[in-house]
Amino acid sequence: MNNTYDIIIIGAGHAGIEAGLAAARLGCRTAIFTQSLDAVGNMPCNPSIGGSSKGHIVREIDALGGEMGKVADETTIQFRMLNLGKGPAVHSPRAQVDRRAYADTMKLRLEQQENLHLIQGEVTSITHCALRITHWQVTLLTGTTYTAQCVILATGTFLRARVHIGQHNHQSGPDGLPAAMQLSDSLEQLNVPLQRFKTGTPPRVNRRSIDFTQTTEQPGDENPTPFSFEEPISTRNLACRGGNLPPEAIKLSQTPCHLTFTTEQTKQVILANLHQSPMYSGIIDGIGARYCPSIEDKIVRFADKERHNLFIEPCGLTTNEMYLQGLSSSLPKDVQHQILQTIPGLEHAEVMRPAYAIEYDCVNPLALRPTLEFREHLGLFGAGQFNGSSGYEEAAAQGLMAGINAAHKILDREEFTLGRHEAYIGILIDDLVNKGTNEPYRMMTSRAEYRLLLRHDTADRRLTPHGHKLGLISNERFAQYEAKQAQIEQEKQRLASVRIIWQGKSATLFELLRRPELDYAALANHDPERPALPAEVITNVETDIKYEGYLKRQQAQVQEMLRLEHVPLPSDLDYQAITALRIEARQKLTAARPETLGAAARISGVNPADVEILLLYLKKK
Repeated sequence: MNNTYDIIIIGAGHAGIEAGLAAARLGCRTAIFTQSLDAVGNMPCNPSIGGSSKGHIVREIDALGGEMGKVADETTIQFRMLNLGKGPAVHSPRAQVDRRAYADTMKLRLEQQENLHLIQGEVTSITHCALRITHWQVTLLTGTTYTAQCVILATGTFLRARVHIGQHNHQSGPDGLPAAMQLSDSLEQLNVPLQRFKTGTPPRVNRRSIDFTQTTEQPGDENPTPFSFEEPISTRNLACRGGNLPPEAIKLSQTPCHLTFTTEQTKQVILANLHQSPMYSGIIDGIGARYCPSIEDKIVRFADKERHNLFIEPCGLTTNEMYLQGLSSSLPKDVQHQILQTIPGLEHAEVMRPAYAIEYDCVNPLALRPTLEFREHLGLFGAGQFNGSSGYEEAAAQGLMAGINAAHKILDREEFTLGRHEAYIGILIDDLVNKGTNEPYRMMTSRAEYRLLLRHDTADRRLTPHGHKLGLISNERFAQYEAKQAQIEQEKQRLASVRIIWQGKSATLFELLRRPELDYAALANHDPERPALPAEVITNVETDIKYEGYLKRQQAQVQEMLRLEHVPLPSDLDYQAITALRIEARQKLTAARPETLGAAARISGVNPADVEILLLYLKKK
């Protein structure tokens, strides 16, 4: 038995999966350790992939050669494009997926991947290897040891995890899986700065006990947009089910969700029992996500709001479990039942799994570099919720980037990072490692300064050349990408050359498409030579034309930003000695240790005057 690997990954959630696949595909001998092989790719919270801004991340993962988008496409039971009533920058794809099928498909991907070894076992410690100081040694609960040059911590919400339901609490990971109680001690011995966060999940109820006549159906899109740029969603749906379902069953890929809402009675039940919530009684020390609050937190913080929307979402095609999105709670079980009795359609709902809150250890991400390697521990990387983020998509993106950079370290290749102007993934990692976070970090479109450039439909344009250069995008797929980009440019040129008479005046189709009230469909009758184009090509062309002025403005802003981004800051720079800097700026810069002047400018507490002082100081030096 060979217990030596190039890369070891601790955890087989969404971060660990992408890290393992990327590292193995780049040629590194890789091992993923998980407490249970039955929990690989598990979705302990919402059975969905994507959503506002998160859908952008999934498409970026796919454009770089990751796996999440493909498997989401294969196991979807409903697709919806969110925010269509708003501008194209915030249009976000979202898929309700079959959580069991998703996990099984991901597990099979890992099992089939060359260079990748999937091993069941709990890692209890990580230390420097005594015989090879450049290597790390991990020890399992059984005492078995393994060594690797790089280790990626993708522990999710398992480190010293504690579940809370009312006044009761016990050691446990999500979904009743055992907590990892020993690894945190080992990390603290390495002086890894840990912090305590909290997340939560709503109750799951039996479909047969729901009165859907009191709810509003939320159907999927008639023409769904897949996450993956590689092939049509219908092909993937058929492939993943292995042909076991009859053709008519494929219609289940658009299984509806349903909408209901809280009532005044819901509010009264929660307020009357607030003292039983561990969040408000002081039992929970961990900090929860501001942008994904529990129902009791929403009732308190938004006291003037008459009601809150709740979405009833299926967990899969082979189960009756329904997920109550928006009803996350840590109240006692009996109070949860009282709450359900006040909600239209859920008055007689049978709870299959109660809601709970979970506390866990994670790292202060200021300890990480933009590659997600620890500043003080070479070869040690962090990814996913271990880094203080929340969400499957954010985790998968970090796993992909950590896996790439760990592999590049082994292969002696250049580090790979993405800028804020290139991807939501770049924003996510930049925010974490340069600003830090004092609550579970959630990606939002409002965090993106250049979100019109970072539309979900341009993810391949922005990132597929990177993926191909890295070796994660095949030559065949890259040729398909180039053909698509050629179609986009050819269509723009054609539109600029075709003139028609519109409302008595001569104009090119390009000029007409700049008008907000006109689109391809409106011009179809006046454009008999229009070629048959894929829907996404049309979307790219139309958006590029309509928002041409805004896009040019954002591109100019990017160039100005890059001026600072290319100015490196020495790793040993003594900010305390630069007395012209404000005290707050000195403290923040010392803690964050930004690698460039651009990164320094984005740190909360560092203002433009501080940046100019730093620039002058560097010039003098």
